[in-house]
This record gives sequence, structure tokens and C-alpha cells, in this order.
Amino acid sequence: MSKETIDLMVDGGKAAAGATMGQSLGPLGVNIQNVLKLINEKTVDFKGMQVPVKVIVDTQTKEVEITVGTPFTSELIKKELGIEKGSGVPHKIKVGNLAIEQVIKIAKMKKDSMLANNLKSAVKNVVGTCAQMGVLVEGKDIKIINEEINTGKYDKEINSGKTEISEEKAKLIREQTASILEASKKEEERLKAEKEAAEKLKEEKKAAKAAAEAGTTTAAAGAKTEEAPKVEAKKEEKKK
Repeated sequence: MSKETIDLMVDGGKAAAGATMGQSLGPLGVNIQNVLKLINEKTVDFKGMQVPVKVIVDTQTKEVEITVGTPFTSELIKKELGIEKGSGVPHKIKVGNLAIEQVIKIAKMKKDSMLANNLKSAVKNVVGTCAQMGVLVEGKDIKIINEEINTGKYDKEINSGKTEISEEKAKLIREQTASILEASKKEEERLKAEKEAAEKLKEEKKAAKAAAEAGTTTAAAGAKTEEAPKVEAKKEEKKK
């Protein structure tokens, strides 16, 4: 029995036929529409996320088996926060805030595919991805939250695998998030104004340089025009 395994990255619940899929599955002689249907049924719970999928095809019977991997950590974080993308300037502009329980939830989903010996290490991996995306944890940046994890502040939650958030905690996270996003909005406006000012200054310098070069050219042309009669006079004298 011979089997071929094709690795694909698809939109959860919305896989569609494309060049890559056609090139990969076409030569194997399977019905691509049926494969898409199977993939979408298997990944429906991951809507809005990119999901790694393995399509295993028996080259003799043409039977197809679909196995679904866990989405990237960044995809799970975006899903948890309900955002479309991370920050383009993560160290200055923040796009969200997670409770430690939410981080534990994501870490439990990713633990088996991570190079992590235990849940605590997996949690720290998720925190690292949060930092790269401009996402805070418990309203704190990666340095502080990692220090608190290392010193055992969240051992109770991590050891119990807690993923549920109390209403009181959820309220605190919402308040923190509102404050964080407001500050980030102001920082984004400041950076935008700073960029526009820099571009304006660049254009002014460019214009000044062009004007200076034009002035130099004009002055040189004027000097040449003034010199012309003198040159002609000298030529006449030589003829005499």
C-alpha cells in the first residue's frame, strides 16, 4: 500500500481550490472538490484562522484521510482577541490584552506542537508571541509578565490549567484593554505626525537643494555670457 502526504495551509472552514492544491492533488487522481469538503468539515471550528492540514492519499484506492494540525500561536491569539492582525510597531503600539487564563488556554492547545517540557514553558512561549504582536498579558509587557511567571505568581492558575475567567477578572481585563488601546491610539497619531513632519522636511530640503543647483547653473550661465564679449575682443586684436 502506497500513500502520499500533502501538507497544506488553509482558511479554517473555507478552503478553496487553488493552483497549489491543484498541483499537489491533481496528479494523485483524487476528486479535489470532495477533498475540499472533507477539509472544511474538519476545520469548521477554526473559522477565521489559517490551519495546517495533512491530506493523506492512498495512491491505489484513492481513499483520502485528513488530519488537522493546530493553527499558529499568532492565529490563536488573534482569534482570542477578535482582531485581524498584530501591531506593525509592537514595542510602541499595542493591539490587545490577554488574561493569564487566556494565555494558558492557548498554551494548552499548542503544547504538543511546541518544544516545551511543561505547560509553564508553553505559557512563556505564548507570552513571547504576544510581545511580537503588540499584545500585553494582564496589562503588562513581556519583561514584567515573564518575571512574574518565573517567580511563581501564576503557578496556581498554570498548575491547575485554569482557562476560565471570573466576571470580576473579565471586567478588569476590559478596563485595562480600553486604557491600553486609547494610549496606543494617541501614540499612533504621534508617530503619524512625526512621520509626516519628517517627510515634509525631506521635501523642503529637496526643494532647497534643487533651487540652489538651479541658482548655481544660472550664475554660471550669466558669467559665461559676460565673458563672451571679452573673448571676442581678444580674437579681433589677434587678427590685427
